[in-house]
Formats: sequence, structure tokens, C-alpha cells
Amino acid sequence: MTICINNVYTNNEGERLMEARLQKWGNSDGIRIPSSFLKSLNLRTNDKVDIVQEKDKIIITKQEKRHKIFEERIAMYESSNNNEKGSIESYDWGEDLGKEIIE
Repeated sequence: MTICINNVYTNNEGERLMEARLQKWGNSDGIRIPSSFLKSLNLRTNDKVDIVQEKDKIIITKQEKRHKIFEERIAMYESSNNNEKGSIESYDWGEDLGKEIIE
């Protein structure tokens, strides 16, 4: 038995399914995801997701929001300072104006 509510189907195994149509979205194509799916997965607009292709399936998984530990933040800071482009010392602050003291 299949139950349909607003184009969202529930099959015999209790899986929720939706028939969708690919639609043009800029240079890509897009699929609308029903709000009931988004609510049940706690997904919101602009959340990051991972998209994986497995044979003939596309699997969308919510990315876990994980806070960086202190060591990771220090490593990011150190790597950005090792990069000449991101280094404070390499930034052109322009000519001195006023009474700045630069040593």
C-alpha cells in the first residue's frame, strides 16, 4: 500500500518518497525538497550538505557542525601566517598618516 500526501509517498517499508522533476537553475539543475523532509532532518536554508553519487543514486547528507578544537584553530592561524599573502607583515598598510610610531 502506498499513501500520498502532497506528492510525498510512504511505501510499505515506511520510507518517505517524493517524485520530483529536475528544473533549470542557472547553469545547473535543481530539485525542490519538501519542507516536511527538511523539518524532520532539521535542515534549514543555507545549511551545508554532502552530495554523493553511488551508482544510480544521489545521496544528500547533512554536514555535522563541529566546533574546532583549540589546536585546530592555532594550526589554521599558523598556516595563514606562513602564507605570505595572509601574513600581517606582508600587508601594505599604505603611507603613515598622523602620529603613528612604527618601529
